[in-house]
Amino acid sequence: MNKPALTAMRKQAQGGFTLIELIVVIVILGILAATALPRFSTLGNDARVAALQAARGALMSTASMAHGQWLINPQNATVTYEGQVITFATTVASGYPRADAGFVAASGITTTDYTIIPAGTTATGTAPAAAANSVSIVPNSVAGTTRALTCFINYAEPTAVNAQPVITFTANTAGC
Repeated sequence: MNKPALTAMRKQAQGGFTLIELIVVIVILGILAATALPRFSTLGNDARVAALQAARGALMSTASMAHGQWLINPQNATVTYEGQVITFATTVASGYPRADAGFVAASGITTTDYTIIPAGTTATGTAPAAAANSVSIVPNSVAGTTRALTCFINYAEPTAVNAQPVITFTANTAGC
């Protein structure tokens, strides 16, 4: 074969992927996406659970600090943290905070991120209960849905003189 004919044949040769190669790559990408998608869909649940754990820790810390202040001066009915007035529980003289909005706000838990369910609220199909002398906290991302029933924390005032408050963490990672 002469040299000009070989050069012309090279110029006419098509470059790039064939149709079969393109289909194989698309199928492989589809399989990878199908296996990775469930992992990414649970990240929202994991984030809500982690945020609730952090909020629980904030409630525990604030309750402990307020209790320390009460031990120093048990005559005080209130203490101020972060510009918020914390009122001590009066049902039992335990020195722990009353379950109210002031205590929750002093813990750094705001209505921007959470829905605060006040004491004495009965449960509905889309919100957990908050018994007398307790407060429940639900992330706003699930508030008003049935997922709120499995994704919340509850702070309950102590029921005995030497008891601590009970902070219940209810978070089902599949439903939070």
